[in-house]
Amino acid sequence: MSPTLEAIVETVIPGSIAAEIGIHPGDEILAINDQKLQDLIDYQYAAAEEFLNIRIRRPDGQIWTAEIEKDYDDDLGIGFSRAVFDGIRRCHNACVFCFVDQMPQGMRSTLYVKDDDYRLSFLYGNFITLTNMTEEDYARILRLHMSPLYISVHTTDGRLRKKMLRQPKAAEIMTGLKRLIDGGTDIHTQIVLCPGLNDGAHLEETIRDLSALGPAVLSIAIVPVGLTKHRANLCPLRSFTPKEAAAVIAQVAPWQHKFREEYGEALVYLADEFYLAAGAAIPDYDHYADFPQLENGVGLVRLFMEKWEAARQRLPASLAQPRKVSVVAGPSATRVLAPLLAELTVENLTTRLITVENRFFGEEVTATGLLTGQDIIDKLKNADLGDAVIIPGISLRQGDEVFLDDLTVADVAAKVPVPLQVAYDPEELLEKILYA
Repeated sequence: MSPTLEAIVETVIPGSIAAEIGIHPGDEILAINDQKLQDLIDYQYAAAEEFLNIRIRRPDGQIWTAEIEKDYDDDLGIGFSRAVFDGIRRCHNACVFCFVDQMPQGMRSTLYVKDDDYRLSFLYGNFITLTNMTEEDYARILRLHMSPLYISVHTTDGRLRKKMLRQPKAAEIMTGLKRLIDGGTDIHTQIVLCPGLNDGAHLEETIRDLSALGPAVLSIAIVPVGLTKHRANLCPLRSFTPKEAAAVIAQVAPWQHKFREEYGEALVYLADEFYLAAGAAIPDYDHYADFPQLENGVGLVRLFMEKWEAARQRLPASLAQPRKVSVVAGPSATRVLAPLLAELTVENLTTRLITVENRFFGEEVTATGLLTGQDIIDKLKNADLGDAVIIPGISLRQGDEVFLDDLTVADVAAKVPVPLQVAYDPEELLEKILYA
């Protein structure tokens, strides 16, 4: 049975071609030049043509056709409610470290979706495992030259990968990677590192195998396994100790030196959490080349520090009136922010850093992006906050003011006795520390 296709228009740019011909939010694009659209990729290829025949269905069921003549690649000005029109390809693995399996019950349904969709990998950098790919998927990737893709490798040892993903097809990872690369696809890769499972000699082998695939491997990111307290009946895993994190840094350093000598960049990068856990210095800006895996927590701290320092140079020497501000952070970010705030030398300004432990997911979860509204409320409700409190925007759902536990910024602000502000970047944080 063929999947239902729903290319629903969410936005139309005023003055655009789509607006001029009368396309409105809520309309459905049924076909372009008789081609049905299964995803945003189909739309982008079809809509690039100079002559378009677009079949559209109104919300009331009325179907009409628009004929368009335009310059090649001119944008129609349409935004869709989702990137895939036939539904997200779901993951059928049972990875021993899967974070979704560690989510508590009762949260919004979207948080339990496990996607393994090559289209989202191409469009947004989502990581895929290749275990849920079909022959048609491979053929389409190569035919449309979808590159780069983001691949979760974890280990190149087929037997171990099969064990970690609990999926027989997982053992074929090197075959899948070579097939994509031979077809012209570049790849970014990640390794979720688990102590005693795919580290040590296995990590050495994985780095060696991936780097041997040549320049099509654009980056190798190593991130530590993330564990919540909601792991009942799941595979026993543990986090890296500070000593073990330091050992991983020491193990990877010779590879980074080798690749910089050969290619001019490190190629293999460690997530910031390894350096923070080990109490080690964050690498310099140049270490991260073009920051290929920021979304994976690789280089975020260095980028934050660089932007902070640039903004700090523009601060006034003093404030007209005394001001005390509290800044909220998770345990990992506290290690970064504490020395930065201590270096602020603005007269009449006092800052206080408030570390919020993650009781919702468990205190082993130290990332600020996973803080919940309720944990922030519990920490702030009896604290001396001064004149204002600033919470991190990274804790909110993208494009919204909602925390993972579905509390909103307004919910938190209602429980806090001083003005509450949200800061999304270093420049905004400093601005709000001084004036908000």
